[in-house]
Amino acid sequence: MKKNYIVITGGAGFIGSNLTNYLLKKTNFNIISLDNYSTGKRKNHIKNKRVKYIIGENKNIFKLLKIYKKKIKVIYHFGEFSRIYQSFKECKKCFDYNITGSLRIIEFCILNKIKIIYSASSSNLGNQGKDENLSPYSWSKSKNVEFIKNSNKWFGLKYEILYFYNVYGRKQLTNNKMAAVIGIFENQTKKGEPLTVVYPGNQKRDFTNIDDVIVGCYLAFKKGKNSEYMLGTLKQHTVLQIARMFSKKIKFVKARPGERFGSFHMANNALKDLGYKPRIKIRDYINKFKYENNL
Repeated sequence: MKKNYIVITGGAGFIGSNLTNYLLKKTNFNIISLDNYSTGKRKNHIKNKRVKYIIGENKNIFKLLKIYKKKIKVIYHFGEFSRIYQSFKECKKCFDYNITGSLRIIEFCILNKIKIIYSASSSNLGNQGKDENLSPYSWSKSKNVEFIKNSNKWFGLKYEILYFYNVYGRKQLTNNKMAAVIGIFENQTKKGEPLTVVYPGNQKRDFTNIDDVIVGCYLAFKKGKNSEYMLGTLKQHTVLQIARMFSKKIKFVKARPGERFGSFHMANNALKDLGYKPRIKIRDYINKFKYENNL
């Protein structure tokens, strides 16, 4: 019997490992994780004969996946450099992962007629599109979106583009320079430390639980129509509001380059086309976290 594969770049990371587990339950496909372990972790590996873990860089995909290329049905491309502030400090790495590596992934999909599902970033949508120039990260992500959509017109590339909004939850990074705000707040709360809020704290964000996001990722594979989908909640909180849900101890830190003050929502075609309905509220998640940790 012919084995068909789904590839997840960044498959040992936060979103990739959760998606792998979900796809094992919902499909009969074999899963290939391609990860360089810059943030991915071996403890996220799932022991299942249908999952294969390959260590390597996205830019080497032609070599790494040569023997599988005719059996791959879709590539979830999630393995990129994914933090705004850090992209200023590690610009070369950001472009190596998000431009060089991603172009090779897209080329691989075009030449082998493989559908790509790309994790775009809501960070480049705000301020009438001008926010794409706020940071190396946002700029690189926006250029990949443009190239993927143009490749559909030029080369017939099949795609779905998913916009993620501050994803949090199970397996997230907490004590790492690449950790996002919810993971950082969880770590600081456990240690009894003041929560560091970037000044002025009124930056608005949409926070989406990982369990909702992976359902959206699966629905995009099953029902997507070569389009863009917003996997958010359509609800926003300020960073300071979120911090106060965790603790009363707050410490403001100076503003950072690339900081956004709003979160832009596209038309909600994720509901219309995919039937995507987020279920988990950030306040309920935080209350559960505090209860389970006796905080």
